[in-house]
Amino acid sequence: MTEPRPLLARALAEGLGTGFLVAAVVGSGIAAERLSPGDVGLQLLQNSTATVLALAALILAFGPVSGAHLNPAVTLAEAATGKLERRAVVPYVASQLLGGATGTIVANLMFEEPAVRLSTHDRLTTATALAEVVATFGLLTIIFGVVRSGRLTAVPIAVAGYIGAAYWFTSSTSFANPAVTLARTLTDTFTGVRPASAPGFVAAQLAGAALAVVVARVVFPEPEPSLQEALDARS
Repeated sequence: MTEPRPLLARALAEGLGTGFLVAAVVGSGIAAERLSPGDVGLQLLQNSTATVLALAALILAFGPVSGAHLNPAVTLAEAATGKLERRAVVPYVASQLLGGATGTIVANLMFEEPAVRLSTHDRLTTATALAEVVATFGLLTIIFGVVRSGRLTAVPIAVAGYIGAAYWFTSSTSFANPAVTLARTLTDTFTGVRPASAPGFVAAQLAGAALAVVVARVVFPEPEPSLQEALDARS
């Protein structure tokens, strides 16, 4: 097993990866609105397809460096299970948040939208909050299960596939990521979320992640490598 990369390199990988992920989410949403006006179902299909493909590629690219968490909920879960040193939590999460915000700004500018325009799309309801608990619980459970079963090469496919499916089977369209949620408040386009909705989404996501950590201790009790170790192709 190789030694962990320097924390600065890992944090930078998290920022870049999250930035590209959010740019894919927001940018494909804007493109979908323009390419398929009036057809929300087709717009969601275009948006989810681009997100899934980008997510799989980003996990493959950045996984060996940082574990490709690209998500504060994943980072906190890794720390809670002892697979990420505590000193890395703040740099990881800060990089994810900054990268996500940058990704939205870049996506807006690529499509000649204002760099920042707060969303007016109010998404928070009891149903969508529950959907975010389910979506995030499912995401972390997929990660724990695939890694602990030893199917390490399947992580990018499993994670991207689950997120793609959860776009459609959850009423919230599966944000499942506090960094992505907050970044999406900065665009008043297809994927935008009103800032007032964001705290409820984030709370639901963290609740889903915490529940997944508890359940994993029972369902997947075997020791497992960290995401970074699992995805390090050189190990």
